[in-house]
Amino acid sequence: MKQAIFLVPIFVCVVLLAGLYVFLGQGPPSVLPSPLVGRPAPDFNLPPLDADAEGFSRGELGNGKPIIVNFFASWCAPCRIEHPTLQALSAQKDVIVYGVDYKESLYGKTAKDARDFLTELGNPYSKIARDEDGRVSIDWGVTGVPETFVIDGKGVIRVHYAGPLSPEVVQKLILPALKNEGG
Repeated sequence: MKQAIFLVPIFVCVVLLAGLYVFLGQGPPSVLPSPLVGRPAPDFNLPPLDADAEGFSRGELGNGKPIIVNFFASWCAPCRIEHPTLQALSAQKDVIVYGVDYKESLYGKTAKDARDFLTELGNPYSKIARDEDGRVSIDWGVTGVPETFVIDGKGVIRVHYAGPLSPEVVQKLILPALKNEGG
């Protein structure tokens, strides 16, 4: 009986390792399905980043053209990594990219830091709104930055991608959603 007691911790470890294996086998969080895909974009109205930007609202999405909405922050290292991809994407014909600056004050930053970030790396955004308290981001299901959404011409979310965009992700996920923007 004493020998069986020593097997319990081993059994528990095996079960935990099996659970971890199954969990990790589901793939990275960036490709996990989002409950927002296929639904209208949440209602919101965000102010502009600063005097040099235009904010935007839900009413501007779904006016016949697909729009990419990218949540970013100046303090976000993966946002720097994806930035050249966003620049290239926004330079393509008929591609509209809006930016949402996410909680700059989280790390003691301000809208000026976000503007400096865009001045340094280039501005891929047609409009840039500011979500300082993160409430709109919560409604959109954003868990961190960067996160990107493709909204079709009817205002329905077609793609939600969590993590830095890469040229491969743009080719395989973003561009097809823009071309098939009607659903």
